[in-house]
Amino acid sequence: MEWNFRSAEELSAALRAGDMTSVELTDEAIARIERDDKVINAICVPDFDRARAAAQRADQARARGEDRPLLGIPVTVKESYNIAGLPTTWGMPPQRNYVPAEDAVQVSRLKAAGAVVLGKTNVPLGLQDIQSFNEIYGTTNNPWDHDRTSGGSSGGSAAALACGFGALSIGSDLAGSLRTPAHFCGIYAHKPTVGLAATRGMVAPPAPALPTDLDLAVVGPMARTARDLSLLLDVMAGPDPLTHGVAYDLSLPPARHERLADFRVLVLDEHPLIPTGSAVRTGVNRVADALVDGGARVERHSPLLPDLTEAATLYTQLLFSSTVARFPVESYEQLRTRAAALNTDDQSLDAARLRGMVFSHRDWIEANTRRELHRHGWRQLFAEFDAVVCPITPTPAFPHDHNPDLLERRIDIDGITYPYFDQLVWAGLATMPGLPATAIPAGRSPAGLPVGVQLIGPMFEDRTVLRLAELLEQKIGGFRPVFP
Repeated sequence: MEWNFRSAEELSAALRAGDMTSVELTDEAIARIERDDKVINAICVPDFDRARAAAQRADQARARGEDRPLLGIPVTVKESYNIAGLPTTWGMPPQRNYVPAEDAVQVSRLKAAGAVVLGKTNVPLGLQDIQSFNEIYGTTNNPWDHDRTSGGSSGGSAAALACGFGALSIGSDLAGSLRTPAHFCGIYAHKPTVGLAATRGMVAPPAPALPTDLDLAVVGPMARTARDLSLLLDVMAGPDPLTHGVAYDLSLPPARHERLADFRVLVLDEHPLIPTGSAVRTGVNRVADALVDGGARVERHSPLLPDLTEAATLYTQLLFSSTVARFPVESYEQLRTRAAALNTDDQSLDAARLRGMVFSHRDWIEANTRRELHRHGWRQLFAEFDAVVCPITPTPAFPHDHNPDLLERRIDIDGITYPYFDQLVWAGLATMPGLPATAIPAGRSPAGLPVGVQLIGPMFEDRTVLRLAELLEQKIGGFRPVFP
């Protein structure tokens, strides 16, 4: 396999051994981007001159005897992160000329670890879609089928990794934005426990980069191997040095187990609110079979599992309650009128979205209290299980759909259509209570599209699901290059 598709771990070993220089790796990555990205459109803001300069500095540092975690490794960064001197737009045309003066905290950590930043990857408008397209940078295509989406909102990063455009990338996740693109593009991603990795500087322009604690949203690593996820998470994890970092040091517990045979796993492939497509169900079952074959204890049902319908409704309300905070008063009043007209018996997710958009503070506090009850339920479940395996979305990557009215869009599941946003219920299963979740490849659909699953684990026990991901990669295989 050529250098562009090697893992960051392998590249680090090659650099230490003197088999390759960072300048050579960087030049190869840039050449591949210039050759292949015309049809993929993953790298929306290239930064090749500064990348080559950083690679030269990395080689000089290694010659002096330095050896940092990512020294000389080419990486990409989601467009939504501030990088000094480069535009941060979130795909919003009014912000096309916004250029921050300071790096996001995670970009600073990448650079301190020695990474070479090749550029920024594409996103949807305002990061608010399961696809990646906007008026400024255009559409990112799925490397496996250019008529389909790469996912969102970290779709550019996932496509870049699938194409060999750098060894690692950093993204963010509020509604599956790390996991869904990983699932659609056949790579790995990890949604950390909420609050584990500082988010300052991953903020919609032109807002200042403040060290705020986000609700639901996290930042996290993307890679082509499970071990690389752990490598990058170790760089990213830790409190913001401006706030909690003043007093707290990070100490994640080790994985609960090292052998597959010691894991206790609950496998889910059915949701009460949306069916699971046949291709994804096959992927879940493939992982379940690998677990059984490896000696793990696998169960398909547990009375300890929090109610999935209530969890999806609660997640939907919390997610959409934040989307209207900056709406004009007139638009907000229209939403209130529509919500008031809902039948009290309407418990659909469409109704939950509308009710969430007009939440009062009292409503939000009540929902947050119910979230804490769910968190307690998950703690009880993880006393009996080490991880939960389940879908990320009900289908593999779907065809591009740029209907500006997202509520009019539909998702096709084995020939039957459902509301577009209903597919978020699986992503929300981990997001709502703030649990860590690792997306891993689980095979291909009959049409040849990647299929992934997620491994959900206990809060702040990220290393447990990451270790399980490593073991499953060894058992069933993992990333497969899309290009020769």
